[in-house]
Amino acid sequence: MSKTVTLQLDLPKDWRAFRLPPALDRRLQELLDRQDQTGKLSLVEKREAQALAELVDMLALMKARAALAKANDHA
Repeated sequence: MSKTVTLQLDLPKDWRAFRLPPALDRRLQELLDRQDQTGKLSLVEKREAQALAELVDMLALMKARAALAKANDHA
């Protein structure tokens, strides 16, 4: 059973900047490139890549919701 949780956050001034920090983005790309080239990652690397990918998805969702909230504020 899924559960919905609602959070209220103060958006940063530049909410369009929601993204992975550069070092984490490089690490994710490194892992994905290695997986594409060799087809192999260790179990620890697979978990790390999955966690980083989930963080990217969460940040993208936050960015989309921030854009929607901003648009609704101006409506």
